Amino acid sequence: MGQPHGIGIVGLGVISAQYLETLGAHPGVRIAATADLDTARAAAVAERFDGCRALTVDELVADPSVQTVLNLTIPAAHAEVALAALRHGKNVFGEKPLAPAMAEAREIVSAATPSAWAGCAPDTVLGTGIQTARAAVDAGVIGRPVSAVATWVSAGHEAWHPNPDFYYREGGGPLLDMGPYYLTSLFHLLGPVKRVSGASSRPRAVRRIASGPRAGEEIPVEVDTHVTGVLEHVDGAISTVTFSFDAAATQAAPIEVHGETGTLSLPDPNMFTGEVRLRRPGQDAWSTLPTSAGYENGSRGIGLLDLVAGNARSDGSIALHVLEIMTALLESARTGKRLELTTTAERPPLVPLTSEREWRMQ
Repeated sequence: MGQPHGIGIVGLGVISAQYLETLGAHPGVRIAATADLDTARAAAVAERFDGCRALTVDELVADPSVQTVLNLTIPAAHAEVALAALRHGKNVFGEKPLAPAMAEAREIVSAATPSAWAGCAPDTVLGTGIQTARAAVDAGVIGRPVSAVATWVSAGHEAWHPNPDFYYREGGGPLLDMGPYYLTSLFHLLGPVKRVSGASSRPRAVRRIASGPRAGEEIPVEVDTHVTGVLEHVDGAISTVTFSFDAAATQAAPIEVHGETGTLSLPDPNMFTGEVRLRRPGQDAWSTLPTSAGYENGSRGIGLLDLVAGNARSDGSIALHVLEIMTALLESARTGKRLELTTTAERPPLVPLTSEREWRMQ
């Protein structure tokens, strides 16, 4: 094995802990540098890893020990950090969405090269839950796919997040926050989308923070918080989607895929594992499919490792296409028009069934 691949992390908020757990112990990569607006936090994380230094963002993207920048900033900063990394010839892997707006996202994808690639979360879709379902669809277990339904609802992230402001600003909302997990899964399962129709609403102008030092503080709502839509896939399937910060709960399966000879019920695409269940016409009960594909017990950062290994399953072109699906849904909701998409992406290869021990050591 050669020298470990150097990772520089920008943004050390809540989500960074999961990435650090995955990447910090992997022999093929090393955490070479950290940067955060809170310099003390960057320094504290850097002290945990041998040879890691706390730097400014400008220093980190220029540092020769960093080969890939892991961009865990808030959505409003995604494009700025990603473009800075690419200008310095670094790879970049970012949290979703790729950027808050299509113009910035297109700029990121255009700036990427084979030697300085751009990747993007979610990588939960590379786990055994979604990949086992993908394997079943590809194998014709449910016949020709006809439709899918995806549903995610909650009462809003202010119920648990101490600083939920960005969820209610441009780049946030239930669609751009949670939609990438579901829409990227639908892309893996059914391929790219050619046309969308959407409807949305914003029932409340303010939200009240429920926990932490700011509990009781009201924050403005600048985005629609209930979004529903119809996606027309290139290969003919039709997906119906709902994302909401305005519902207490649901009993709907996270994702169902309906085919001519059966239906698949999928687990939460925000997780790496979970049962995939099958039911055929005339059957009285669901059966659980054996796990057949994906990274077993995957964790956040597996998509970055997959890209470092030379795969393109979390490529920026997929994230760009998913972002256009989301922004087009919101534009369709605003205008009342059915919209044609301008982007597409290549459906990546299935992830072979890979044990946790194998992916943590390869």
